[in-house]
Amino acid sequence: MIFRLLFLIFVFIPVAIIVIPVQFVINLFNPPFWNLLPQFFHRLSCIFLGLKVTVIGKPATGRPTLVTANHISWTDIVAIGSVADVTFVAKTEVKGWFFVGMLADLQRTIYVDRKRRSDAGRTSREMARHMAAGNAVLLFAEGQSDVGTHVMPFKTALVGAAQHAMEEAGATDVMIQPLTIAYTHLQGLPVSRTERSLIAWIKSKSIRQNIREILTGGTKSVTVAFGIPKPLPAGADRKVVTREAENDVRRMLVALNRGQTLPAVE
Repeated sequence: MIFRLLFLIFVFIPVAIIVIPVQFVINLFNPPFWNLLPQFFHRLSCIFLGLKVTVIGKPATGRPTLVTANHISWTDIVAIGSVADVTFVAKTEVKGWFFVGMLADLQRTIYVDRKRRSDAGRTSREMARHMAAGNAVLLFAEGQSDVGTHVMPFKTALVGAAQHAMEEAGATDVMIQPLTIAYTHLQGLPVSRTERSLIAWIKSKSIRQNIREILTGGTKSVTVAFGIPKPLPAGADRKVVTREAENDVRRMLVALNRGQTLPAVE
């Protein structure tokens, strides 16, 4: 905890004071390298939060890609953002969070109001415009975070809406790539079920409580596993496509939690 406090005072805050206004200016001009600083900041945040990230597989690049992932904690964004050039889809509440909302805006986060079904159309059009330019958008497809022992059913609405919007936006050669995030070790030892509840952000906890548990906890080993990207053709059954991605994520999560090798991404 002392290390984190010193790191916060002498490294994290000074870097943030420099990086945030620079990133604001960069976003105004929209250069191709706009995401370099956010990725650097995520890596810095991993050190501060005690996240040791291991990557399996490779993110699809250079083509429109919809990444579908499981969701355990708000630290998922930090871990994934440190190793992949993706734009996140987040709930609108994040925009109002102190400091976090500002960082999310600087990373061009796409927001969705989950309380309004009609908002899915606007969100999917934003996703489509971003992907049509050859970029990747990451969707936490369960619709909420979970403790990390299993994968909840993926929501098909945004996948289908994004698929339709991409066609309208002229996106071609679109891929869908499953991504699994798993917290496998705490202080070098396998994570127990009780310890998973100290990492995950679940409904019974406030964000303040979860942040406190993360900051006071030990070093957490996090694996970010990219599955094999598959074509997302026009007219494909969104339920079938979503279920296949869900099964891939579930298979990888089970293997990672058991300490097994992932044959599909070796």
